[in-house]
Amino acid sequence: MKNINWVRKLTSRKLWVSVGSFIGMMIVATGGTESEASQVAALIMAGASVIGYVIGEGLTDAANKEIGEGILMEAEEIKNND
Repeated sequence: MKNINWVRKLTSRKLWVSVGSFIGMMIVATGGTESEASQVAALIMAGASVIGYVIGEGLTDAANKEIGEGILMEAEEIKNND
């Protein structure tokens, strides 16, 4: 069985558009108004934007930390070799 890349899944716009559309359709199908469905779908998309931003910034920060640590290690090696 393959490992699922949850970060990629949770930041997928297609996933969140599908979720918003499905829930909006369910609201209308169960007797809600189109206005209510639109508001709920908009909230889902807003939440998805926040989730995508937070995960993206976290990955960027983690990558920058690894690069910074690598530079520090190289500097220490050069210092020790002198």
